[in-house]
Amino acid sequence: MEKILVLDFGGQYNQLIARRVRDHNVYAEILPYTTPLQTIKANNYSGIIFTGGPNSVYDMSSPHYSAEILNLGIPVLGICYGCQLIAYMCGGRVDTAPVSEYGKIEFSVSKDSKLFKGVPRQSVVWMSHTDLISAPPQGFDVSGFTSDCPVAAMENTANNIYAVQFHPEVTHTECGSRILYNFLYEICRCSGDWVMDNFIDATVKQLKEQIGGNKVILGLSGGVDSSVAAALLSRAVGKQLTCVFVDQGLMRKDEGDFVEKTFTSLFDMNFVRVNCAGHFLEKLTGVTDPEEKRKIIGTEFFNVFWGEIRRQGELGYFAQGTIYPDCIESGKGDAAVIKTHHNRVSTPKDVEFLGIIEPLQQLFKDEVRRVGEKLGIPKELVWRQPFPGPGLGVRIIGEITAEKIEILQNADFVLRDEMAKNGYEKNLAQFFCVLPGVSTVGVMGDHRTYDHLVAIRAVTTDDFMTADWAKIPYDILAKVSNRITNEVAHINRVVYDITSKPPATVEWE
Repeated sequence: MEKILVLDFGGQYNQLIARRVRDHNVYAEILPYTTPLQTIKANNYSGIIFTGGPNSVYDMSSPHYSAEILNLGIPVLGICYGCQLIAYMCGGRVDTAPVSEYGKIEFSVSKDSKLFKGVPRQSVVWMSHTDLISAPPQGFDVSGFTSDCPVAAMENTANNIYAVQFHPEVTHTECGSRILYNFLYEICRCSGDWVMDNFIDATVKQLKEQIGGNKVILGLSGGVDSSVAAALLSRAVGKQLTCVFVDQGLMRKDEGDFVEKTFTSLFDMNFVRVNCAGHFLEKLTGVTDPEEKRKIIGTEFFNVFWGEIRRQGELGYFAQGTIYPDCIESGKGDAAVIKTHHNRVSTPKDVEFLGIIEPLQQLFKDEVRRVGEKLGIPKELVWRQPFPGPGLGVRIIGEITAEKIEILQNADFVLRDEMAKNGYEKNLAQFFCVLPGVSTVGVMGDHRTYDHLVAIRAVTTDDFMTADWAKIPYDILAKVSNRITNEVAHINRVVYDITSKPPATVEWE
């Protein structure tokens, strides 16, 4: 399989670059700038992309790399800091820009170039830099400029080295997708063999070979990642797979039944559902501190799950729904650190498996969803919105009770049902109800009430690092409010959260 290396110098767009490459059916993987040159040589990459970074190339504490990487005979594309780093490595000059460029800037192509094939002579690009290349290295031609950046693009065609000061990976760059396509197909000569059908066939074959006649156990949460992992394993080994689904009573309305029905009717596997809502409620009685609630829910989930695993007898392999962002090593700092994520869990010392299987560890979330669709998983699961590990436990402020769970489940069901009916859900990254633990005065019929207030939270975002509150039309909000107060017992007031992230977070706890 052909591969592109995204060498991470600490920029914020490293994952986005890799995803954009994969959008063109070419596999990309991210490695930190601390990766040894010998490792890069051994991996037989079709091309290398240097990412952006937050520092100046003249700051010796900032990320650097040996200039030998430019002599491997592998095409290279430098982006932003990566562009300046190439200039620095090759003897060019980088200075503080007289005028920094941020946001959308008009860019001009100044010469015919493979990188800009099919790109207009003038287009808009996305800039974010305070340094610039004031003199390109010997052997490099300037291929593009802006009014304040004389070397906005440069290239050494003899050595297949290209560099752009702007960010082609972001949607704000009008022809960014075409530029990346040109690097992959015109310069790296890729064929485009990274497609999901190929991934499914190759992964199923590999899983059959690895697992053989042994059993596999997977913790199934009902989320996208574990669901797609279960479907892949089911296709590979069928009844050798046991999925353990812990229903702690903190899921959305009827969600546990939906997960069970989906996986018992569509896939060949052993499905074990552990209903333990009462156990969790008992442990949470009287607890109001959000961190303590999280800790209790996480600890008890671990205890219940592994208690069930111990009862399974022969264990074989342990499968996890780890995806690629869970595995990426960061390019920031002096040492590479693997990110901690809920998809990777530790196993108790007394539980011994033959090994760990992570069939999705090469995929980004959008690719996982595409695989899920091809495997026949229902849309409701494949396109499931992010759902917190503690479930509704962090959407009920204060003590969690059975009554509060039922109220919130019913209110949340109405919100989702209405958004699905009017089609507005496609405009939202995430939306849900919160029970703040506040009672308010109301009038229902001829009677005074003193009952629960429910809050609606809905956001739009690309990456969840920041998020804006969604401008849902008033008539839709009015319909939702009317339905909730009429259909859900013990709610007499509905409010809408209009706080962005930051200063708020998406979840309330």
